[in-house]
Amino acid sequence: MASLAAVWRAGNILAVNVRKRYWGLLRHRQCLLPTARGCLLLLVVISLTIAFALGNIHSWLAVHEPIPGSVLVVEGWGPDYMLEEARTEFNQHLYERLLVTGGPFLQGMPFSEFKTQAELSAAILVRLGMNSNVVHAVPSPAARQDRTYASALALKRWFLLNGGVPSQINLISLGVHARRTRLLFERALGKGTQVGIMAVESRDYDPRRWWRTSQGFRVVTDEVVAYLYARFIFSPPPE
Repeated sequence: MASLAAVWRAGNILAVNVRKRYWGLLRHRQCLLPTARGCLLLLVVISLTIAFALGNIHSWLAVHEPIPGSVLVVEGWGPDYMLEEARTEFNQHLYERLLVTGGPFLQGMPFSEFKTQAELSAAILVRLGMNSNVVHAVPSPAARQDRTYASALALKRWFLLNGGVPSQINLISLGVHARRTRLLFERALGKGTQVGIMAVESRDYDPRRWWRTSQGFRVVTDEVVAYLYARFIFSPPPE
């Protein structure tokens, strides 16, 4: 009994010394640490998660879900082959109008007859053989950020000036930009408009092995961050 009392007193003295040492700001707590088997299991789970993300994140971002509709919209900042895909899509289905969005050029505007990406891409579509009566440029104003949303708002204003916002449209975007584009256009156009989306595959890298090139890795990772921002942080400014 005497020895137990001595141990108890020693423990109390140690506890007091510890509290004094850390000025009452820290205290000891027991915690569980994984064993070697637990570490191995954790490593396997992390590896499988990374493998699943590498194999599926690109196709999830580059969503392709078109819907029936009479209006086709294409983002004018894309490459020429995206405009060719828009022309093919328009000719194969019963669309009435092809609208081209896009903002001002960031370089070379004083030397170009076209001041916006929308105007240039609309002219390219006409040169590709499309009827100028069905192709319309819908330029958006200069925007330092949220340019996709600015293009969507410009499209909404164009609709309001030309017969009203339709209940359904199809939207063409490039690769992994597609899912975020649909999200922002849905927010801008409102709940009364259903937005179908078609992702044109990028030719700058192999979508099935996007992590093996610097271009593919940069585009995909940037788009993941941008989508999370648009989904959870972005708040549309007052129109």
